[in-house]
Amino acid sequence: MILTLTLNPSLDRTIEVGALTRGAVIRAAATHLDPGGKGVNVTRALLANDVRSCAVIPYGGSEGRRLLDLLSAEGIYMIPVPVEGPTRSNVAIAEPDGTVTKVNEPGTALTPAELDTLAGAVLDAARSASWVVASGSLPPGAPVDVYAGLCRRFTDAGINLAVDTSGPALVSAVNAGPALVKPNRDELAEATGTSIACVGDVLDAVGKLRAMGARSVLTSLGADGALLVEHDEQVWYGECAVEEPRSSVGAGDALLAGFLAAGARGATALAEGLAWAGAAVGLPGSRMPRPADIDRTHVRIGPPDPARPLTPPPRPAPGGI
Repeated sequence: MILTLTLNPSLDRTIEVGALTRGAVIRAAATHLDPGGKGVNVTRALLANDVRSCAVIPYGGSEGRRLLDLLSAEGIYMIPVPVEGPTRSNVAIAEPDGTVTKVNEPGTALTPAELDTLAGAVLDAARSASWVVASGSLPPGAPVDVYAGLCRRFTDAGINLAVDTSGPALVSAVNAGPALVKPNRDELAEATGTSIACVGDVLDAVGKLRAMGARSVLTSLGADGALLVEHDEQVWYGECAVEEPRSSVGAGDALLAGFLAAGARGATALAEGLAWAGAAVGLPGSRMPRPADIDRTHVRIGPPDPARPLTPPPRPAPGGI
C-alpha cells in the first residue's frame, strides 16, 4: 500500500474560459469541483488505477465536509482527522491552450496537538505501507521541519518516504535524507539557488540536492517532461506529448503516482509516471486518469541531453502577480 499525507488539502474549483483578460467580465465554458491537495491527488490517481492507497487528511468546517463527501463519492480510502480551522478553497482558470492561472488560499494553521494527531495517524497506518508520500504546502505556522521529522522516524522504521513540497520545507526534508523527492523546475531552482534554462542546469541542480541528502530525485519539467536521477547514479530523461492539453493541475501528482505504482525505479517507472501525467494534462480540472485515459505510445525515454533548452517560463501579464 502507498500512504499519503496532505497537511493542507483543498477544494479545487477549475473554471474553463476561452481567454483570460484582466479586468474583463468572462463567461465560463465549464466548471469543475474536485478534491485537492497533492497527496490527495496521488491517492486518487493510484486508486483510479487499482493500486492500493490511503490518504491521511485534516478537515474542518463546511469546506472540509464537502471535501470528504467528494472523496467518498470517488470511493477513496482515507483517514480523516478533524481540525478546528476550515479547509481551504483554490481556484484555477484554464485556457484552451492548457495555460492555467491558479489562486490558492493559504489555508489555516494547525495546532501542535493537531499536528501530533496527524503524525500519529500516519505512523500507525504506515506499518503496512511500502511508501509514504508527504506532499504539498505546509499550512500557515507549521514548523518547516515537519516532513524532516517524519522522514527520520520512517527511515528508522525501514519505510520509504517520498517528499513533494517546496521552499524551506523541501530543504529541511532533503537534509533528513528521504528516499525520493519530486520537485518541479521552479522548486528545484529555489531549493538550490540555481538558474535553470536547460537540461544540464537541471542535472547540476539535482546534484546539489543529492549532496544535501536526497537519495533519488524525480524532477517534473512541465511540457519538457521529467528527469530521474537515482541513488545509484542512473539518469533517465523522458517526455510525453499531449495532443489536446486541458489542465496541468495535478499532473505532477499523477507523475509521482504512476512512478510509484510501477516500482519507483528506472526507465520503466519513469515512463509509466509520464504516461499518467500526460493523461492528467488531457483531462479537465484536477481529474486523475483512469486506465482508459492512459496512452503510453506518446512516451519517449532516453539519456538526457545537457544542452537541450527548456521551454521558457511564462511571463506574468503587466501589473499581474
